Amino acid sequence: MSDQHRHEHGQHDDHADHQHADAGPRLLWALLLTLGFAGVEAVTGFWAGSLALLGDAGHMVTDSASLALAAFAAWLSQRPPTRRHTYGYGRVETLAALLNVLFMVLVVVGISVAAVGRILEPTAVNGEAVTLVAALGLALNIAVAWLLMHGEQTMNTRGALLHVLGDLLGSVAALVSGAIVMWTGWVTADPVLSLLICALMLASSLRLLREVLQALMEGVPPSLSSEQVGRALASLPGVASVHDLHIWTLSSKRVALSAHLIVESLEQWPTVLAAGRHLLAEQGITHVTLQPEPLSSPVHWLPAGDKGRLQGV
Repeated sequence: MSDQHRHEHGQHDDHADHQHADAGPRLLWALLLTLGFAGVEAVTGFWAGSLALLGDAGHMVTDSASLALAAFAAWLSQRPPTRRHTYGYGRVETLAALLNVLFMVLVVVGISVAAVGRILEPTAVNGEAVTLVAALGLALNIAVAWLLMHGEQTMNTRGALLHVLGDLLGSVAALVSGAIVMWTGWVTADPVLSLLICALMLASSLRLLREVLQALMEGVPPSLSSEQVGRALASLPGVASVHDLHIWTLSSKRVALSAHLIVESLEQWPTVLAAGRHLLAEQGITHVTLQPEPLSSPVHWLPAGDKGRLQGV
């Protein structure tokens, strides 16, 4: 690779790879705990006639699928780059997050339809059984959520965590509905609380979906501004202007950038390159490609001191 075209791979990537490796075992433990208790809730829900409990069991089953998908994605993302996939497989975690979000939306729709049916035609609910099992489910979901929240926060694990938090809210709904039925006999509380939890889960799903689509469309990460990054590069000593600036997400914790820098003198390039790398690393941009061009270049974008207008010469 020539001095005119250089890439920066630093300690950030190594650190991110280590954290991704940590995500796999956490996801597997979360999968085993969640799948095991889903059977308990399903049997009790059928016996007690509780939609909230059945809904929570259904969430746990879908969570198990999402956690399995997330664990597989975390493992696959560790594979090294190949000739066909030169950036590696980090993007597979974003795809897994997308599938998990879409899966959650389908679950929300299914539970909502069933809840409306229960409101129109109430059925008997065993409040004592619902309350007991829901309390156990709540404790389990808190443990699983804690396990995932204390690991690496990638889009993939956040997608899995979204399902677990949905289960946690579902357990709360089942617990409250069981207590209401047990003390007041108002069986409609069960589907009403299910609808409330579905609304909360849908809102969280849509927020994550927006972030996932932004990454898949190779948009600038929400935490960064291409204009601010361009201005910062253009303000480096020895840099006249910046053009062809691109910022995109490779994986949840790996941001890439490429840009052409118009330099006052090519002899200053080693110093400018080092300063540019340091500047971008401070903003979390770990995969950098910077191309120097002489000051006579006909394209100028974000020149130092400019007000942000695109200029062509």
